[in-house]
Amino acid sequence: MAIFSIPHVKLAGVAATVPRNEVSNMEFATLPEGERKLFVRTTGIDKRRVAKPGTCTSDLCEHAARELMAAMNWQPSEIQVLVFLTQTPDYITPATATILQAKLGLPKSCMALDVNLGCSGYPYGLSVVAALLRHMPGAKGLLLAGDVSSACLSELDKSTAPIFSDAGSATALVQDDNAAPMHFNLETDGSGYDAIIIPQGGYRNPVSAASLALEEESPGIVRNKTHLIIKGINVFNFSVVEAPQNIRALLEHLNMEREAVDYYVFHQANMVINESIRKKLALTAEQTPLTLGRFGNTSSATIPITIASELHAIVSQKPCRLLLSGFGVGLSWGAVVVETDGLLCLPVLEADL
Repeated sequence: MAIFSIPHVKLAGVAATVPRNEVSNMEFATLPEGERKLFVRTTGIDKRRVAKPGTCTSDLCEHAARELMAAMNWQPSEIQVLVFLTQTPDYITPATATILQAKLGLPKSCMALDVNLGCSGYPYGLSVVAALLRHMPGAKGLLLAGDVSSACLSELDKSTAPIFSDAGSATALVQDDNAAPMHFNLETDGSGYDAIIIPQGGYRNPVSAASLALEEESPGIVRNKTHLIIKGINVFNFSVVEAPQNIRALLEHLNMEREAVDYYVFHQANMVINESIRKKLALTAEQTPLTLGRFGNTSSATIPITIASELHAIVSQKPCRLLLSGFGVGLSWGAVVVETDGLLCLPVLEADL
């Protein structure tokens, strides 16, 4: 296991932006009316946010970054590191981080790079930015994470479309010699890469006319080869085994009791998975805030959205110890223990995007 610590980097601010357009799963036509209540009850996903056609993840992240930088009184010229973490970039090439560097007015001296990860992405992204800032005295960095999953879903697919939402987030980090270390446990199992996959459109399987033909896999599941596919049982079995073990291993490595963590913020996969993980770890509902009902699964943005939605008043007013856990596509999973003190956290932002 990749268990390691990064000292002297402070989590300084968090913001998340969702599209203003809200969609109810009680009106999701692909699910028969009798199944809609059951779906909402079992997954916990009632409402979703769907971006306008043409809106990219970078647009939502740019909005979150601008609002966060303004609230923190950070100037673009001060940013030395920009990491954009998504699975829905603007282009195959160039990296979207370079485009965001220009849009945000960051200096040419700012390094900018993309990271292609989804559900596990937030802990991984924090590790990348923190590692880069660690040896840059007083340096400031941004982690921009999110996805516009609606762009790669079939609305005729009841196994994916009612689960995912669109969102972008911005997290500000700063090198600070007085900051408590961040502690990570990051893991990977690429043998399960096809459990969550868009099978065609990359260079292994280039897109063709045949890729766009809709096919009925089973009743209520109609999609083409450029749409997201999930093997639900595989993902469930992986998540409820690996995520708790990963968290336990990190806590044991730190000689830290469960009660020493104020809040456990999990990737918001679905209620069945999240509740299974919570119960395996013997945590209370109060320790594990949820935002599935209002925002669904927003991929790498679920953790910052949950902090912004459920914990912004708390983390803004007092020091907190958080354990953040992501798990999913890759297969990839990881957790980080981070101590916040004076974190500037904005409530969830809405934008006409």
